[in-house]
Amino acid sequence: MTVWLVRHAKAGSRRASSSDDARRPLSKPGRLQAAGLVDLLEAASFDHISSSPFERCRETVDPLGTSTSIKVSLDDRLAEGTGPYGALSLARETAANGGVLCTHGDVIADLLSHLERSGIDLGDDPRCEKGSVWALELDGERVTSARYLPPPV
Repeated sequence: MTVWLVRHAKAGSRRASSSDDARRPLSKPGRLQAAGLVDLLEAASFDHISSSPFERCRETVDPLGTSTSIKVSLDDRLAEGTGPYGALSLARETAANGGVLCTHGDVIADLLSHLERSGIDLGDDPRCEKGSVWALELDGERVTSARYLPPPV
């Protein structure tokens, strides 16, 4: 089954934000990317959507949740700075029926490095641009392949 690992869409500048970084929202281009995610995953099969509790992640998958009538659950294992293992654990938990997991660039980069060390071919340039998606194929608890999908819009 496939688990869709989403990097949050474009958000306002970290440096320009005077509030708590966890509350930094998507920018206008980010909201367009979030809307594009609905089209990107319209043919995908999943019954679970989880997000980092950071506002920019939740806002990235909220349109998908609305479109599919799947409630977005917030999960601290996807928060910025948590490393790859929480996201990998959540991917394994949702693999049976498919899931969408929205997280941060550092978490995705760490997870991709872990998968590459485990023998998964990520191609020549494992990227994680804002709004992009990695389709992780799992066989039981084992990730068997990973495929990159560029950000919508």
